[in-house]
Amino acid sequence: MSSSKEQASISQVMCFLHEWDQGNKTVRSRMLSDFLAKNIGKTCPELELEFAQVSSLFLARLTAWIRLTYMFGTCLDLQLRAVGVFLSANSSYQYMIEFLEVGGVLTLLEILGQDKLKDGDKTEALCLLQIIANAGQKYNELICESYGVKAVAECLAKSETEGTQETAAALLESLAHGNPKYKNQVYKGLIALLTCTSPRAQQLVLHILRIVQPIVKTAHHSIVEPLLNLLRSLHLEVQYEAIELITELMQSDVRLALLRGLVAFLKPTKERNTKHKILEDSEVAKMTDSLPVLLQQAASAKTIRTLAQRSEEISKELLSLSVIHHLLYAMGNQEHADAQRQASLALEVQLKLPSTHTHSLILTYADSASHNADDLHLSMDDIQADILHSNKVNISCGELTNLEKHS
Repeated sequence: MSSSKEQASISQVMCFLHEWDQGNKTVRSRMLSDFLAKNIGKTCPELELEFAQVSSLFLARLTAWIRLTYMFGTCLDLQLRAVGVFLSANSSYQYMIEFLEVGGVLTLLEILGQDKLKDGDKTEALCLLQIIANAGQKYNELICESYGVKAVAECLAKSETEGTQETAAALLESLAHGNPKYKNQVYKGLIALLTCTSPRAQQLVLHILRIVQPIVKTAHHSIVEPLLNLLRSLHLEVQYEAIELITELMQSDVRLALLRGLVAFLKPTKERNTKHKILEDSEVAKMTDSLPVLLQQAASAKTIRTLAQRSEEISKELLSLSVIHHLLYAMGNQEHADAQRQASLALEVQLKLPSTHTHSLILTYADSASHNADDLHLSMDDIQADILHSNKVNISCGELTNLEKHS
């Protein structure tokens, strides 16, 4: 570039920076819109050429304005997208360092915690954190050291927008990869998120846990209760992810605790949630109260069937937990047809083990199920259901072993 062109370019940039320094919110918004229109997708050398080798001066001004105004949401979407132009540019290492040195990570994390800000602004902040995390292990560690896992997890739990939830979930997954120092912190943060109320967030967290679990290897026992409780979900996509994660955890230290929980949920204790007085005697309130428990009963039977189909060893382990007694009990539950159906199908799988047909009630079931276990509950009368509900069948794995020795 000739000297005259250099001087013209420098003069143009200085005019741009002067206009920025003197401009109000409206002027700066227009300038940011123009900047984005001209510079999205440019590399670091191209940005330097555009700003006469002093693009860092504009980045410094931009980040300072964000720090001063982010709590008010002033043009925050434009501000963050403009920062993204710098951080996502090829060969942008210097921009990354400059942004981090002025507390860029902390500012982005603080944006996630502002209840008054729009989810769209938080999504942009999450995207910038993702760019930083993708830069390598030390940047992952920097986010985690700044209490990033907690901030991102809380954002995921509170957000009502799927785009924000998905972006937060993707960032949590990234923070677990190639981050041995903080992978367990991310893992425990994901477990804590299992109790959030958003079905979409629950589904995302379960899916990420299936990815992160092999990374941390050892399963934490705190995962058992919230994971099993998700079998109560009204959303099949949540149940599916929960069942898949339970299946994958069968090779971990929490296997027995999960199996015990699944069997116990086949014979649930009566639970009622506290309701307002106006709903206390309502039939609708009673149905709403019991439905999660019934869904959990059906999902537990479905999970048991899946596990028993995949492993005879697990099937025998379930026998030692009196699974047949519990499945027969669930089959007698006329309040929920799907629980009866799933229990019948699970029992059909369990009875494929040798020498399990040692009780008259089981023989009766096996004879009926040989026709169609899927529809068996449809022809069940009240007397049959009551017999199943009050059954005393108790076949243990030890009893099965003895029977096999003498057969």
